[in-house]
Amino acid sequence: MAAQKGKDLLLKVDSDGLGAFTTVAGLRSRSIAFNAESVDVTHQESAGHWRELLEGAGVKSARIAGAGIFKDAASDATLRAYVFNGTIRTWQIVVPDFGTVEGLFHIGSLEISGRHDGEVAFEITLESAGALTFAAL
Repeated sequence: MAAQKGKDLLLKVDSDGLGAFTTVAGLRSRSIAFNAESVDVTHQESAGHWRELLEGAGVKSARIAGAGIFKDAASDATLRAYVFNGTIRTWQIVVPDFGTVEGLFHIGSLEISGRHDGEVAFEITLESAGALTFAAL
């Protein structure tokens, strides 16, 4: 994969629940991390006392993080409502020349900050709430 522009990494939400995805406005940075817990099955007779892991076991999860500025009233209101209502909704993250990850996510945190001589900014963290799908581009 060749170098890509960071601005082309998109975070989208199915804001109406009908499959029409809207890009979250004002994001300046975003990232996605995939996690897989391991299940240790090491025992007294493990070869050389090396750790052994159980393949295909453990809990998988994903975390999406982003930071930006408030600039679109509609998406700002959507995020605010999701936080206060604990809404779990389908989100997408589009990674250029890689693919699209899609699935249910919950907003784990929404932090709002501002300096006296700057704009109001926010940081958001989404936690996966179900199975994710991947579609290659």
